[in-house]
Amino acid sequence: MIVTLARIDDRLIHGQVTTVWSKESGADRIIIVSSEVYKDSVRKTLLKQACPPGMKVNIVDVPKAIAVFNNPKYADDKIFYLFTNPTEALALVKGGVKLTTVNIGGMQFSEGKTQITKSVSVNSDDIKSFRTLDELGVKLDLQVVKTDPHADMIKKIDEKLS
Repeated sequence: MIVTLARIDDRLIHGQVTTVWSKESGADRIIIVSSEVYKDSVRKTLLKQACPPGMKVNIVDVPKAIAVFNNPKYADDKIFYLFTNPTEALALVKGGVKLTTVNIGGMQFSEGKTQITKSVSVNSDDIKSFRTLDELGVKLDLQVVKTDPHADMIKKIDEKLS
């Protein structure tokens, strides 16, 4: 598989992803990697209906994503990975999927989270996963919309928590 874009955006497929990021990626297929969504048949149906025209979408859990990545049948497929959180992105990397950069989009605020930017809030598990991804050499590019300047996620976390 050729990974053209990996993005964390807890809204998954929405206007910005459909109109900008999917085109920017140049991918043929969006693979949503989320155990929670994988188990939710209603949400899966809605996400498949929201998929950009001409793109395929699959919704899988981490073990299935790793298995598909390693299947030679899909070696030439151009893939846009979407995650709801950094923990599943980290699990994919630890499972042998090479991600050089992870783009961070929206991560909604909820109880127990710290707001890093107006669109990104994290809890302690998120921070731990981001730090581990960084240690593994994955670039963490905070860019909610394409016109936003690129920012280093670890620097933003450190600025907010210091």
